[in-house]
Amino acid sequence: MALKNLLGKLARPTRRIVLELDLARGVLETFPRNPLQMLQVVGATSMGSLRETLHDAATDPRVAGLIVHVADCGQPLQVLDEIGEVLHEFAQAKPTAAWGESFGELGNALGLYKLATACQRVFVQPTGELCIGGLEVQITLLKGMLDKVGIDPQFGQRHEYKTAADQFAADEVSEANRAMVTRIAQSIVDDAVATIATRRGLDSQQVWDAVNSSPLTADQALQAGLVDQVAYRDQVYATLLQEWEAEPDQLLFVSRHQGRSQGIRRLCNRGRAKVAVISLRGGIVTGRGGRSPLGGETVGSDLVDEHFRAVLRDDDIKAVLFDVDSPGGSAVASDFIRRSVVRVRESGRPVVARMGQVAGSGGYYVSMPCDEIVALPTTLTGSIGVVAGKFVTRRLHELLGITREPVRIGAVAGMMSPATEFTTEDWERLNRELDRIYDTFVGLAAEDRGMSVEEMETLAKGRVWTGADAKERGLVDHLGGWNLAWRRACALADLDPDQATAERIGTGSLLEKVIPARSSEHRAGSTRTIWPGIEQSWLGLATHVGLHVEGALALPWRFHLR
Repeated sequence: MALKNLLGKLARPTRRIVLELDLARGVLETFPRNPLQMLQVVGATSMGSLRETLHDAATDPRVAGLIVHVADCGQPLQVLDEIGEVLHEFAQAKPTAAWGESFGELGNALGLYKLATACQRVFVQPTGELCIGGLEVQITLLKGMLDKVGIDPQFGQRHEYKTAADQFAADEVSEANRAMVTRIAQSIVDDAVATIATRRGLDSQQVWDAVNSSPLTADQALQAGLVDQVAYRDQVYATLLQEWEAEPDQLLFVSRHQGRSQGIRRLCNRGRAKVAVISLRGGIVTGRGGRSPLGGETVGSDLVDEHFRAVLRDDDIKAVLFDVDSPGGSAVASDFIRRSVVRVRESGRPVVARMGQVAGSGGYYVSMPCDEIVALPTTLTGSIGVVAGKFVTRRLHELLGITREPVRIGAVAGMMSPATEFTTEDWERLNRELDRIYDTFVGLAAEDRGMSVEEMETLAKGRVWTGADAKERGLVDHLGGWNLAWRRACALADLDPDQATAERIGTGSLLEKVIPARSSEHRAGSTRTIWPGIEQSWLGLATHVGLHVEGALALPWRFHLR
C-alpha cells in the first residue's frame, strides 16, 4: 500500500491541469494492426485509453476539468454514444464543457449534439447552427441494376424480417422490411430526444420542437436552452480557464495524460484477480479469419475458441467480458463460438457480453449464452433468422462472350454454382437447410434467454432490434456501454471493479507472436493472423462491391448516423 501511494504521487503532475479531448483529431475504437497505419495514428486517443484516463482523472485533485471539442470524428452513432457515456460519468466528479464551431451545417448532427450534452455546459460560436433534424434511412434495392448486367440473385430466408438479400433479390420494399427499418429509426431518434432532454433539463416536447424546427441558429439554440453560451473558441477557453483557475500552458490532451496514470495502475494491480477481455469484431467465419489487404475484417471461430480456452487454463481469471461487434456470418462458426462461451460458464466463471455498434444474427448467437448482455440503446441486435443463396452469373457470361462448361461428379455438385439456376430439387434442399438452421437458432436462443420457443419465435423471424427495444423484450439485460459491462462482470465474480485487472486475451507479447505455436492448445496460437489467404482477399473485394452475403447468419445492413 505504501508503494502504491508513493507511485501514485510520482505519477501525478506537479501542478493543476485542464484536460482536452479534441474529437476532430479522431477517436479510435481499436488501434490498427498494420505498422504503417499505426504510425498515422500516433498520439490518437483510443476508446480504451479515454475510459481509463478519465476514470483516473475523476479522482485526481490536480485535474480542474475537461474541455471537449465536438467535431465529426468519423465514428458511427454507437461509438459517439459510448464516448458520451464516458464523459457523462466523468462529469459527475469534475467540471466539463463542450464546444463546437457548429453542430452540423445544413446537415444532421443529432449524434454529435447528443454527445455534447453529456458535458455540463455546451458552447457554440455565433455563426454556428444546431442541426438535429432527426434521421433518414434509405432502403436501396439493386435487383434492377443486376438484371441489366445479367446477374440473377437467388436467395431463401427465414423469415419475413430477414432482409439481408432483399437489397439484391427484391423487386420492391416489403411491408416487413419497411416496418422494421421505421421502428429502428424511431427508436434511435426517441433515445436521442430522451437523452438530450434529461441531460439539458428540458421537456421531451421541447426537444422534439427543436428537431422539427432544425436547423436552429446559435441564438435560437440559446433561447431554447439547448446551449449555454454563444462564443468563439478563444472566448470559451478564456472563460473556462479563468473559472477553473488555470493557465493556457496547463492544458493537456487526454491522450498525453494517459501515460502518467495507467502504467502506474497496472504496476500496482499486478497479481490481482483478472477479468479476461475477449474481442470479437467483424464477420464471423470458420478458421482463423483476419484482415484483408483490400479492406474488411473477419474473425475466425478457431481464434475465438483459442481465446476462451486460454481463459480455462488460467485460474487467476475470474470472469470474462466478451466484447462483441459483429453483423454475423457463418452459422457453424457462430455455434462453435457459442460452445466456447458455454464451456467457460460451466467452469464457474461468469461471462458478460458487451455489444458495440452491432451484434446481430451470428453476433447475437455468440452473445446469447452469456450470463448477462449489455447493449447500448442504439446497438443493432437480434436478427434471429437465416439467409442463404447465390448470384447466378450465366447471363453475364453470355453477354461478355465467356463460355463455361462445368464437369460435375455427383448429383448436387453444382447446387451452389453461380453458373446455373437452382433446380426444384435444389430449392427443396436449400429450404430444408434454412429450416434446420433457423429452428436450431430459435431453440437455443429460447434456452439461453429463459423463454419458451413460442415466446422467442415472436421476437425472431430475422427482425433487427435496437438495444432499447431488445431490452424491453428480454433479448438483452442492461442498457449501457463498456464501463457497465465491466462492472457487471466484476459483480458476478464478486470482484471490486477498481481493483480487478483487465487481461486482454490474444494481444500477447511480440515474442509470443513470432514464436510458432507448439499445438492448438499453446497460448501463442491465439494471436491473430494479420494477412489472410488470397481467397479471403477476394472475399473482401466482393463484399465491397456489394455482391456477397457473408454467411447464413448475417445482418442486412448497418445504420450510419453521426
